[in-house]
Amino acid sequence: MTLPDDRLTTLEIRTVEQEKIIEELSGQIAEQWRVIERLQKKLDALTERFLSLEEVATPGHEITKPPHW
Repeated sequence: MTLPDDRLTTLEIRTVEQEKIIEELSGQIAEQWRVIERLQKKLDALTERFLSLEEVATPGHEITKPPHW
């Protein structure tokens, strides 16, 4: 049979372990958020670059369907 003190100690140990895991997960989430923000900035820059190159490559050229369509 488990003594009340043993149960309390077990609960305290579990609480400490859970707090440690929560802190580790929080750190991982923060790092992933930084990566996502960095990738979003790169994507935005590449999108702007692509759009500007597209404008230069086809100035005033409108894409239309061929007459047989």
